[in-house]
Amino acid sequence: MAIMPSSVNRYPKHLAVHARKAAVIKALAHPARLAIAEALAKRERCVCELQEIVGSDMSTVSKHLKLMKEAGVVADRKVGLWVHYRLRVPRVFRILDCALNAIHPAVRGTPEAVRQLP
Repeated sequence: MAIMPSSVNRYPKHLAVHARKAAVIKALAHPARLAIAEALAKRERCVCELQEIVGSDMSTVSKHLKLMKEAGVVADRKVGLWVHYRLRVPRVFRILDCALNAIHPAVRGTPEAVRQLP
């Protein structure tokens, strides 16, 4: 089970499931974290690869990954000196498909289509 952010614990029991769902959505609610999630949807990657994709320094990427891990979006494993990350639940992209459809009804979930939006 994923470690949930401490903010989830402050809600009444009847909202606990909704609080966990909100934590996942919040963990994806940043352009860099979305780019990380898209990269991890293709394959497992080390932090250095994600740093190149996002274009941020190592500590910033690590902070994004920590937040995503606490929300249960990503998992990690140590390989020698490196830490490799993967998506825990690849179906998380269903959320993104819904978001893209809200932006523009003609968009059907491809990054290329988003780039072509007016």
